Amino acid sequence: MNHAQLTALGRALRLVGEHGEALAADTPDSRLHEVKADLRRALDLLDESVSAGVPTTRCAEHPQGPVDESAPDLCLLCETRRRAARRAEYGGQGRGPEAPATAPSRYGVRADRPQPQQRWLPEAWNGREWQLCGTPRRDRREAEAYLAAARRGSRPAMAYRLVHEFTDYEVLRVWGTPAQVDIEPMGNL
Repeated sequence: MNHAQLTALGRALRLVGEHGEALAADTPDSRLHEVKADLRRALDLLDESVSAGVPTTRCAEHPQGPVDESAPDLCLLCETRRRAARRAEYGGQGRGPEAPATAPSRYGVRADRPQPQQRWLPEAWNGREWQLCGTPRRDRREAEAYLAAARRGSRPAMAYRLVHEFTDYEVLRVWGTPAQVDIEPMGNL
C-alpha cells in the first residue's frame, strides 16, 4: 500500500466512523444511503490497496503457507518445527520400562546432557548418583565460587564435585564423601 492509498483509505474510514457516531433510531433513509455509498467507497479503496491474497493460516511468519488443521495457528511449517522440538526433547522415543530410573533433578544427570563443550559442571551427590546442581559455567573460578556458596547454604548436599567437560569428563575436585543411601526405611525389611 503506497502513501496516497493509505491517506485516502484513512480519510474514508474516518468519514464512516463519523457516520457511525451520528446514527440514531430516527436517522432518515437519505442519510443511510449516504452511509452506504461511503462504505462502498471505503471497501473499494481497501480492495485496491490489498496486494496479497487472504491468509490461509493464522501464522505471522507464514500467512500463505500450507495448512495443518490440527495446529493451533493452522501453519504446517511451524507445527512441523514444534513437533521436531518435542521429539528431540524426548530423545526421539519414549523411555521404556528397561530404562534405568534416574533420581529426579531439576538439572538432570550427566547421561541426560548434550554433547560436551568446554565448561565446568558443579555436581552434588544426591545419595545415589552425581547430579548437576547448578548451571554449567564457562569460568572455573565462578563455578568454584558457586559451589562454595552452595556448601554454606541452608540445605547443603552430602558432597559436591567440580567436573571439567571438554570432549570428555574429568573430575577436578571433590568436597565431602559420597555415601550410598538406602531410600527405603528400615533397610527393606
